[in-house]
Amino acid sequence: MNFETFETPFDAVVIGASGGIGAAVAEQLQAHPQVGSVLALSRSSPACHIDLSNEATIAAAASQAAKLANLRLVFVATGLLYDGESLQPEKALRALDPAAMGRNFAVNATGPALVLKHFAPLLPRHGKSVFAAISARVGSISDNRLGGWYSYRASKAALNMLLKTAAIELGRTRKDLVVLGLHPGTVNTGLSKPFQSNVDEGRLFTPGQSARYMLEVIAMAGPRHTGRVIAWDGEPVDP
Repeated sequence: MNFETFETPFDAVVIGASGGIGAAVAEQLQAHPQVGSVLALSRSSPACHIDLSNEATIAAAASQAAKLANLRLVFVATGLLYDGESLQPEKALRALDPAAMGRNFAVNATGPALVLKHFAPLLPRHGKSVFAAISARVGSISDNRLGGWYSYRASKAALNMLLKTAAIELGRTRKDLVVLGLHPGTVNTGLSKPFQSNVDEGRLFTPGQSARYMLEVIAMAGPRHTGRVIAWDGEPVDP
């Protein structure tokens, strides 16, 4: 991909860099000649630590990012769908559990919103910059034809609204900032592994493929895309 729409070399932050997609995004950015420094943050890293359920760690990570010379990209690659037997996508209303719903919202919506709170002020007022967070097509209300997955769908829909609202506010002072939700496709990671049986042939991506597709979307995106959710193939996802 060509990042010619950015002022290069630019610096980037990847949050969730220990996960499959996040690691691939960080690796591809680090190898790109138009990218300078990449701050790879994750919950498992002592030196570059961030926990989206702990605002103090988000604020501390933002302090690290403030030292970057030309921060133009913040990529949030975190997400929660299931966690063993303790957290599974609900198939019916009778399965709803407030604690499980709270965990989904904390990781998929509240956490990225707090990242916006602390990292958006670090992005420049002039010239292209991008704040991107992984969303999901199942967060689309109009595209919901199967039902189920209550907490995951609702938390991703909430994320989409948070991104849209932030895009409006931030666009008043940062005309060139693009706030994006990104649908990565179905990626062969631990998050999707139990749910891959119905994926069409050729539509199960490696983390590297999905990362490349999303970075290409980021490279082409402009102010007219801000507040939208864009799929891996560059097509908008309906609200």
